[in-house]
Amino acid sequence: STPGADVSINLTATRRNALPAREVTMLARAVVALALLGSASAFTPISAGRHAGVKMMSTGTGPSLDYNPDKYTDEANAGNMRKLGDALADGDIERKKAEQEAFERENAMQFAREERQRKIDFMVNMPDTTPAGRVADFMYKGGITEILEQLDNDLIGLLPVKKRVREIAALLVLDKMRRKLGFETAVPSLHMCFTGAPGTGKTTVAVRMGQILQRMGYCRTGHVVVATRDDLVGQYVGHTAPKTKEVIKKAMGGVLLIDEAYYLYNAANDRDYGQESIEILLNVMEKQQEDLIVVLAGYKDRMDRFFSFIPGMSSRIGNHIEYVVGSANILK
Repeated sequence: STPGADVSINLTATRRNALPAREVTMLARAVVALALLGSASAFTPISAGRHAGVKMMSTGTGPSLDYNPDKYTDEANAGNMRKLGDALADGDIERKKAEQEAFERENAMQFAREERQRKIDFMVNMPDTTPAGRVADFMYKGGITEILEQLDNDLIGLLPVKKRVREIAALLVLDKMRRKLGFETAVPSLHMCFTGAPGTGKTTVAVRMGQILQRMGYCRTGHVVVATRDDLVGQYVGHTAPKTKEVIKKAMGGVLLIDEAYYLYNAANDRDYGQESIEILLNVMEKQQEDLIVVLAGYKDRMDRFFSFIPGMSSRIGNHIEYVVGSANILK
């Protein structure tokens, strides 16, 4: 038999027999020496035999790691299981996108110079024989000339006003002509301010201007909604915003004419509800200028003071038209 295989030490019994400490130490050393010389199977735990039938597998090859997208098709786990390669690819895309954005920021000036040079080259290389048309022809074909003639018949005098309306119409026609030739153009600010005394035809001009803008494609319907402070400002907290938004909703696609707009702001009262209406109007004029034209009307001196209190409103107004009452000589 294997040396040391039948050796069995009962330390409890040894302590019971009260062996001297020196003899116990020597006996323990003898057991260790026999174990090193003998077979290691003699000290194999009894519980090791319970796992004798288990199949050993290498790490990372279990069935739970297999890619099976059909395994979790229920609603709770939908989209949770995907290949590691797909996840890494998505992460790489995000990294490349961030690098591209950083590259564009660093080279923004260079890109701007190249874009400007491209536009210059486009203009220089365009043949002189390229047909551009005439502003008058565009206005006639689009029905703009007809509307301007109706404006002449509706109002007596107000020659500066009519001239300014024609200039605005011609500018918009020129913008469309440039676009037709392939030039990049930005939509100009169409918000306006009419200054003058009551009864001088501001509403009439607003109606005709809405028709012109609708014919040229700068607004959908061209209808005019007239409002005052009473239509826009509420009487208590939480009442102003719904009233202002309701009026704006009615005017969408056309023209919103705010008569005596300076009454929206009360400099003597910081808690006046008109300030909330002004903030809503400023936001709409900036973000939805392609679907709503806002026209502010009132006395010139009061409108100038209003713009001094609300500089953001003044910067959004692109056209100012002053209605000056003429003398009786224009009726002759």
